[in-house]
Amino acid sequence: MKLNNIKRSLLILVWGILPALSFAAVQPELIFAKANRLYAQAHYKEALSLYGKIVDEGTQSAAVYYNMGNACYKTGDKPSALLYYEKAHKISPNDADINANIRFLNAKSVDKIDEVPEFFLNSWWRSFILSLSADSFAALSICFILGASGLLILYFFAYLPQLKRAAFYSSVVFFVAGFFCIFVADRQRSYFEVRQQAIVFSSPVEIKSEPTEKSKSLFVIHDGVKVLILEHNQEWIKVRLANGSEGWMKGLEVKEI
Repeated sequence: MKLNNIKRSLLILVWGILPALSFAAVQPELIFAKANRLYAQAHYKEALSLYGKIVDEGTQSAAVYYNMGNACYKTGDKPSALLYYEKAHKISPNDADINANIRFLNAKSVDKIDEVPEFFLNSWWRSFILSLSADSFAALSICFILGASGLLILYFFAYLPQLKRAAFYSSVVFFVAGFFCIFVADRQRSYFEVRQQAIVFSSPVEIKSEPTEKSKSLFVIHDGVKVLILEHNQEWIKVRLANGSEGWMKGLEVKEI
């Protein structure tokens, strides 16, 4: 009798939780669809507000950030557009549309900043770890490890020596490939976490030699420039540009990606 009561309670709990979970999963999709309709009707600010609501509720999506970038660009807010494209890039670094829009906005920037030439091996490795999203590398690792497990099972149950040998060595290759994908996914996440980048939102901004107002002005940049944050000093941050130039600016003048 007591066991039946426990089963009944568990069933009630499951049937109560499942609809809530289903609703939680569907809700962002409904908001996203509504925001897309508003965007198609040229109600860009309203669409942006709904996209922002999805993000505020904890959903991190390249598609949402990409559409937020599009909406900001339509309203003329290019720094915010670049910020959201860069956020989308962190989630889906191999997306051609996202990367094309980033290049397009960089080309329209007031400041034409040439990147410091990179050692070809560093460039190749960066291109490789960003060739797929971290989630895609993780999915590949699962596929490889499952395949390796299946081949290992075949090795134990196969009778033919040739088949056993082929299954064993193939499983080793699949295991190595699976763990390598995990390693690459971790490197990609580390790449974005270590590189603390931001978009400049003020214009013009004087980059100082020291974190004080009275220090020497080294050069001037404008809104839409991406900077690498090197150091924090109260309300000041030390930044580096793509061309290697460094200096200090107010942290309030940027938004972190």
